[in-house]
Amino acid sequence: MEYDDVSPPAAARPEPAAAGAGPGRFRALRPLARRDFRILIGALSVSIFGSGMWAVTMVYQVIGLGGGPVELSLVAALAAAGLVVFVLLGGIAAGRLPRRRILVLVEAVNLLALGSVTALALTGTLQLWHLAVAAFGLGTASAFFFPAYSAILPRILPAEELLAANGMEGMIRPLLQQAAGPAAAGLIIAASSPAHAAALIAAAHTTALLTLLFLRPEPPLDAEPDRDGTEAEPKPARRSAWADLREGFGYTVRTPWLLWTLLFAVVAVLLSEGPIEVLLPFLVRDQLGGGAETFGFLLAIWGGGMAAGALLVSSLPLPRRYLTVMMMAWGLGTVPLAAIGFMDSFWSMAIIMLVVGVTWGASGVIWGTLLQRRVPRHLLGRVSSLDFFVSLALMPVSMAAAGPLAAVVPIWLIFLVVGLATPVLGFIALVAARMPRDEIAHPLDS
Repeated sequence: MEYDDVSPPAAARPEPAAAGAGPGRFRALRPLARRDFRILIGALSVSIFGSGMWAVTMVYQVIGLGGGPVELSLVAALAAAGLVVFVLLGGIAAGRLPRRRILVLVEAVNLLALGSVTALALTGTLQLWHLAVAAFGLGTASAFFFPAYSAILPRILPAEELLAANGMEGMIRPLLQQAAGPAAAGLIIAASSPAHAAALIAAAHTTALLTLLFLRPEPPLDAEPDRDGTEAEPKPARRSAWADLREGFGYTVRTPWLLWTLLFAVVAVLLSEGPIEVLLPFLVRDQLGGGAETFGFLLAIWGGGMAAGALLVSSLPLPRRYLTVMMMAWGLGTVPLAAIGFMDSFWSMAIIMLVVGVTWGASGVIWGTLLQRRVPRHLLGRVSSLDFFVSLALMPVSMAAAGPLAAVVPIWLIFLVVGLATPVLGFIALVAARMPRDEIAHPLDS
């Protein structure tokens, strides 16, 4: 259900746009006219650049300590465990605590973890269990970051600028986390050592922490109006975390467009993540005769496509048929994967990964914007964390199942099923939730 335009209290009201941010200006850059968003997106950019560096630094730090695939899997699994286990709690925290405070604490934990690894590595006392603890801490911090970030955006930006803000984040994340960060870490490690890369990562999180301190404090949570189509109601003074979680889950189940999109996402992630991350390298080896470098280029093209899709959709008005466009982009955009198993040309595979990246990036920006515009503010953190949890929960399952499945089923057949089944699932979700009727009944002005 759509909420009414309830004016927030003065302390929560987004600041007026600076001169030059009017309709005639480039739509995707409008949020940058607002001071708090510039601070937030600046801190986010530095932080995810550090996260991208860590993905490579962690690998070579484990190897430098004499670890192999088993030890590396353990460290990576602990990072994923911290994220998955605590992400729902992160959503509850985003609804109970000031989001600015959560973001600051997240960066403080990141700094503590990376600063400790750096100090131990530079003094020659770092051990594998130190890395494992740090990885778990970083994963846990990430579980609290995204719900708080998603929930704070509607408090610092007007509704018509949320699409552009999400597009900017959707463009920055793949460029810094999947491309620039890993590349920088590789150069530093090649020139010096993983310890020096870890020091730069710690410096990045220090910068992000100091930047976030300039965000203006939020008003009390009980002063924030609900935007669920009803009059604002006072929040209960004391509630259990379980009650908060049930409220967020109950709202999701009662909201068809939200429920069916999440159900679609669960199955889509299960179908696609394992083949792309685990089986694509074998297609590269067997059909192109390539190795890690070729695979890396394809992933970079995929990430670049996501950035381009995010920029494209954020530069245009939100589609009138926003749910239909989102589901069609997700579903039909996956169809090219059906052909990738038959390709023997790098450029053919590259075009496929580019198309998939563009459509997934565009649909992801629309989805994030809909959460922020159609979910009541006091539930946004919990619903965002549920979305994050659903998106991540089956990713390890998909990756674990892809290898054994490929031992008994040809890889080309697996990609064929992924490419053809995903749009069918999207169509089922579109019809089951009556999304075309819903988006007409609840128009969103850009």
